[in-house]
Amino acid sequence: MNQHARVDIKPIPFIDVAAQRRRLGKAIDEATTRVLNHCQFLMGPEVLAFEADLAAFCGAKHALSCSSGTDALVMTLMAKGIGRGDAVFCPTFTFCATAEAAALIGATPVFVDVHADTFNIDVASLKSAIATAKAKGLTPKAVIPVDLFGLPADHDAVADIAAEEKLFILDDAAQGFGGTYKGRNIGTFGHATATSFFPAKPLGCYGDGGAVLTNDDELLAVLKSVRVHGSGSDKYDNVRLGLTARLDTIQAAVLIEKLKIFRDEIETRNRVAARYNAALRDVATVPVVPEGYRSVWAQYTIRLAPGRRDPLARALQAEGIPTAIYYARPLHKQTAYSSFPVAEAGLPISERLADEVISLPMHAYLDEATQDRIVDAVRRALR
Repeated sequence: MNQHARVDIKPIPFIDVAAQRRRLGKAIDEATTRVLNHCQFLMGPEVLAFEADLAAFCGAKHALSCSSGTDALVMTLMAKGIGRGDAVFCPTFTFCATAEAAALIGATPVFVDVHADTFNIDVASLKSAIATAKAKGLTPKAVIPVDLFGLPADHDAVADIAAEEKLFILDDAAQGFGGTYKGRNIGTFGHATATSFFPAKPLGCYGDGGAVLTNDDELLAVLKSVRVHGSGSDKYDNVRLGLTARLDTIQAAVLIEKLKIFRDEIETRNRVAARYNAALRDVATVPVVPEGYRSVWAQYTIRLAPGRRDPLARALQAEGIPTAIYYARPLHKQTAYSSFPVAEAGLPISERLADEVISLPMHAYLDEATQDRIVDAVRRALR
C-alpha cells in the first residue's frame, strides 16, 4: 500500500458503540426521557425492573445492581466480612480491579497463574497459591476466578478446590456475562458473581455500572445494606461500613433496552470470532473455546511469537486498524501489587502471555467486509 492511499483510509473502531446506538436510538431516547420526566434518578422503578430482567436472563435468583464492576467485587467481599489477614486468590493475568477489590478492604490478594490456551485460572497454580498463603500465616478465604475476554473459567475445577479449602467463590464476570459453561449461564456459578456494565463491555451502559448475582438470600440482604452506606432499618443508624454504590436510574433504563438485544449480539459476536479463527489460525495462535463452553467475546485475542506483536500493531495502525494489548504487564509485576504473594510455583504462563497477546477489533456490528479488511492486513503483516 503506498503512502497516498493511506491518506484516504477510513479508521475502524475497536469497539463500535455508535453502531449499537444507531440500532437502539429511539428506544434508548424514550427510556431515558421517561426517567427525566419522573425524576427518580436514584433507585427509580427502572432499577428494580432491570435487576429482575438481569436475574431472569441468566437464571440467578437475585441480581443487585451497583455503581461499577469494581464496586460489585468490593461490596461482595465486604458483605462476607473478608479483611485483614485473609487471603483472596485471583489470577495475575487480568485487569487490576480483581485484586484491587481484595486489597482495598485490607485482605491480601495472592496471585495465581492461568492456562495458556484459555487465559483463565489454573487450579494447579491455585493449589500452589493456597500453600503460599498458609506458609505466610494468611487464612485462605476466597477465590475470584475471572471469565477473561468473555470465556468462562473452568468453574467445576475451581469449585472442587474451593470445597476442599472452604473458600468463598466470587466469579469475576466483568468480561464474561452472557457466556455459558456446560449448559449453565454465567451468573449462576460460585456463591456470587460480579459483573460490569462499563460501556465497552458486551453488555454496557452509558457510564459506569455493575451488578452482583447470587442465589443466597442472606448475602443479598447484606449487599443491599453495603450498597447504601451500611444502612439498617433506621436511616441514621448504619449497622456496618458500606459504600455509596447505587446504579443510576438512567443507566438502568439504558440497560433494559440493551438486554433485549443482547442474545442476538452474542450470536453475532460468535460468528465474528469463528470467521477470525478460520482466517488466522495458520498465521497466529487463535483463541480456544473448550467443548461445552460459550464465550461472549469481550475481546478477540491472538498470540504471536515474541517480537512480532509490535510490528503487527504498527502495520495495522498504518492502515487505520486499532489493536490493544490486554495485558502487557501481569498484576504481580505492577507497582501497586508487586509486594503481594504469588503461587509458590511462580507465574510463568502469565509472564509469557504478557509478551504474546494482542487483541483485534471485536463487536457485534463488525460486518464481513470490514473484518476481511482486518484479516487481510493481519495476514500481510505476519507474512
